[in-house]
Amino acid sequence: MNSDFEYKQINPDKTLDAFVDSFWSLQNLSESDKEIIVLPDGRIDLIFTLSEKEHFPPILLGLGTHPDNTILTAGTKIVAISFKLLATEYILQNTISNLLNNAQSLSDHFWDFSADDLKNVDNFCIKATQKIQSLLPKEIDRRKQKLFDFIYSSNGEITVKELSEKVFWSSRQINRYFNQQFGLSLKTYCSILRFRSSFEHIKQGKLFPQQNFTDQSHFIKEIKRLAGVLPKELRKNENDRFIQFSTLDPK
Repeated sequence: MNSDFEYKQINPDKTLDAFVDSFWSLQNLSESDKEIIVLPDGRIDLIFTLSEKEHFPPILLGLGTHPDNTILTAGTKIVAISFKLLATEYILQNTISNLLNNAQSLSDHFWDFSADDLKNVDNFCIKATQKIQSLLPKEIDRRKQKLFDFIYSSNGEITVKELSEKVFWSSRQINRYFNQQFGLSLKTYCSILRFRSSFEHIKQGKLFPQQNFTDQSHFIKEIKRLAGVLPKELRKNENDRFIQFSTLDPK
């Protein structure tokens, strides 16, 4: 990754496995603003920003289905919690269907985080873990938990029909749940997870399908749809402008 950036990631406590993907921080260490293109990765991000120049309220980012151009201001530090989808219903206790390719500003005092809490990602992780543990539900719909276990373990390489048969939940009901809760279909979500896995392979120079794509043409079409560029351009990644937070290498 570009040496102007410092990225750190912490995996969640086992008690949070069903709800949290990771805790992480990203800081622009340079004296100039950096333009980056954030790629979809299938996670819900609760983002806190620390900057000496400007005040930013915490934001909740919904699922993305296309590349998003953004500016990381000089000296700015982002500290975040990346949630798995079950967290929307059981931890955040809300639907995010209205946040597809969108974001929501939250209260400055959301979950009682202060600017001091953002200065050290390890301390942030401890406080965030305690808060999320206090919100853990007594019971989880086992059908939904099994559904997401299969989705994540397969990296999205599983059909809606297969999932329906495994969890004894009709395809129609699953898609209704996904559209109402997350704003997209299960098939679309699985394609994002498959893209996330493919990006790892593309970075290694593997420009042919490693995941369950129909053929090379389908592979190229899907990469272009979710990244905005062809696989070979994504592989070059000039100036490290393409970023997928879930696939970054922590320092």
